[in-house]
Amino acid sequence: MDRAILLEHLDQARRHAVLGKHHLARQEQLIAELDRDGHDTTAAMSVLETLRRTQELHELDIERLLGELAK
Repeated sequence: MDRAILLEHLDQARRHAVLGKHHLARQEQLIAELDRDGHDTTAAMSVLETLRRTQELHELDIERLLGELAK
């Protein structure tokens, strides 16, 4: 793949990772609030797990792109 395209993809993956961290923090905050108020957090915890898996994919994508650029 062309280096310029790889750099664009890396930039996009990094933006997604940053947004993902914000989403994770917000979801954790919401769960804490729900729990503190005595609400069921089952669905919110499921969303959190999905966000965690997605974040892991963003980070793996960054590593993959960095590896491609290092070649």
